[in-house]
Amino acid sequence: MTDLLYSEAEGDLRAAVRSLLADRADPAGLPGRVESGSAHDPALWRALAADMGTAGLLVPEKLGGQGATHREAAVVLEELGRAVTPVPYLTSSVIATETLLALEASDPAVDLLTGLAAGRTVAALAVPLSAGPGHEPTTGTVTGVADAARADVLLVLRPDGLYAVDAADATIAPRTPLDLTRPLAAVTVPDGVGTRLADADTARTAVRRGLLAGAGLLASEQLGVAEWCLEETVRHTRDRHQFNRPIGSFQALKHRMAQLWLEVVSARAAARNAADALATGSPEAPLAVAVAQVHCSRVAVHAAEECVQLHGGIGMTWEHPAHLYLKRAKADQIALGSVARHKETLAGLVDLPAPA
Repeated sequence: MTDLLYSEAEGDLRAAVRSLLADRADPAGLPGRVESGSAHDPALWRALAADMGTAGLLVPEKLGGQGATHREAAVVLEELGRAVTPVPYLTSSVIATETLLALEASDPAVDLLTGLAAGRTVAALAVPLSAGPGHEPTTGTVTGVADAARADVLLVLRPDGLYAVDAADATIAPRTPLDLTRPLAAVTVPDGVGTRLADADTARTAVRRGLLAGAGLLASEQLGVAEWCLEETVRHTRDRHQFNRPIGSFQALKHRMAQLWLEVVSARAAARNAADALATGSPEAPLAVAVAQVHCSRVAVHAAEECVQLHGGIGMTWEHPAHLYLKRAKADQIALGSVARHKETLAGLVDLPAPA
């Protein structure tokens, strides 16, 4: 029977990441950092990725990684979601890393993985953030590439294979995203630039594996967003008084927060199941990922909406971080495959196609 409980090692990892983020990435100060254009903190990324070693969780020890699993990476993403931390962990340490791990052990791929595991290199898969596991190669400019501006290397999917391209050799045009903590860009890579890592068939399989892992672990980030929103809402409604009573004591608000707690608990089960299925290489992984994305996307958005609304007037202000959680939740809802696309995948996997 699958054990979805957190292990002692996962608990220790959570405590270490949470402590780091509490010191370096407190959500209360995030709106100011976003406003000043300094949301991304290279020193924080080095501390998280290199010093703590989280960048190499999915990389085998022989390549300089930690040799851990998707379960541990999911714990990191839960904590990053709780603080909507503006670091390229999902894009580089999960999607790009998992894509490279699916390739044959060629020297360029091994060198890239070693750099990623050590936290020296940041990579981004040059596909739109909205691309799901079934994404096909395209030519020309790719729009909506997440964290491309922070990347040292771009993994470019072309009709004839997968290429590693130095970011300096590409044209990266920033775009204004809904989620200000995860920058997007339009990426144009000239023909003939880059090192070929894999042929067309291998590349498609590798990119599918990378995007599947990304979608599965994105559910853990969404879980972290929902958990923070619920906890912050409970704290606010306990401290805020009206008619000489905490507003959280009013029955209508109690019911709303109780319902949200039930949703968060079920989202945790779905996210943990997806992470465990990826970690064990289960043939049910695509099913677990689709279920997690369909459910966790909705829960994260609902939790963020309730957080904004139950904070009253202050929840609508720029100074309070609630709006950043809502924007992250809404952006994540269409990231790595929309809910509708995951429902279609789910229907096909369980042989329940939608009506014609």
